[in-house]
Amino acid sequence: MRRIIEATLLSLDGVMGEPHVWASDYFDDESRNAALEQLLASDAMLMGRRTYEVFSKIWPGEDGDYADRLNDMPKYVFSSTLNYAEWSNATILRGDVATEARSLKEQPGRDLIVYGHGRLARTLLRHQLLDELRIFVHPLVVGHGALLFQEGEHARLTLTATHATPAGVAVLIYEPTAP
Repeated sequence: MRRIIEATLLSLDGVMGEPHVWASDYFDDESRNAALEQLLASDAMLMGRRTYEVFSKIWPGEDGDYADRLNDMPKYVFSSTLNYAEWSNATILRGDVATEARSLKEQPGRDLIVYGHGRLARTLLRHQLLDELRIFVHPLVVGHGALLFQEGEHARLTLTATHATPAGVAVLIYEPTAP
């Protein structure tokens, strides 16, 4: 059975929204290599509509090992509103998120990767389908934006590993614990 891994960039004040605006100064060679390794260890990417819309505008025009892998790998987009996925190897899934994700997870293969803790990742966590959260805490305060967890949301997590990058990003790896 495959694992579903979430990778989320986070500021010290808990902001995860718009990381392309505030996280790039901390993306050193080690971070680039780790991001590529993560993609290479994954068979496919799971995305919500918003992430798909952002990524599909940026990445098809980029080149390099990371962009090549991202553009070539299968992408499953969970959306009830998208009519067509133009990005290479993207498939729209319209059914129940938990059922569709469980089906993908049960297929043979390597990890499935999710970027960000948006609606899709929250649903996966709530249905105990998320196997690992990799949170990259950046040493800055953003002051506004979408927060990692919303009011009323709760989850029990077990810290399984930590690491700090040369740029000062704390990498925290958690496994969700059954309620």
